[in-house]
Amino acid sequence: MILGLFTRLMQVIALGVLQILLFNHIHFNGFGTPLVYVALLLYIPANANKTATLVWAFIMGTVMDMFANTAGISAASLTLAALVQPYLLQRCIPKDSLEDMVPDYHTMGVWNHLRYITILLLVHHLAYFCLESFSFFNLGTLGISAITSFATSWVIITLMETFRGKKKQN
Repeated sequence: MILGLFTRLMQVIALGVLQILLFNHIHFNGFGTPLVYVALLLYIPANANKTATLVWAFIMGTVMDMFANTAGISAASLTLAALVQPYLLQRCIPKDSLEDMVPDYHTMGVWNHLRYITILLLVHHLAYFCLESFSFFNLGTLGISAITSFATSWVIITLMETFRGKKKQN
């Protein structure tokens, strides 16, 4: 349990530092910024405590809000994604998987894992950009921001997962 807590804390710190120092400074024509801290939710085991998952997501979102100056948007959207994550994971994992399975390409299969990443990122990004714009009057800008941010986040997280999977195999 202590090792799991320490591992989760190291993941939070690593993703937070990457997001704050690198990805918050990447903007595509002023619209999309990759939001890779959502990957925190991808590493949560299938049998994880739902309350603990919500707390981790809220803490990570609050830290991102403090450094990005986004008044609760990251905390709210990441907590919503954490609320959806266990139910989404149940739908995407194979029926014969272990109870304490950690989601990755090998345990879920490539297509199920890509579907899991895609839906979780869509939930987070749609919530994030709807809260950020706080209006639906400028849907074009909202859509472009959400799509470019989603696409870049998806590519980066998929690459991170691929490298993470190769390291585990060796």
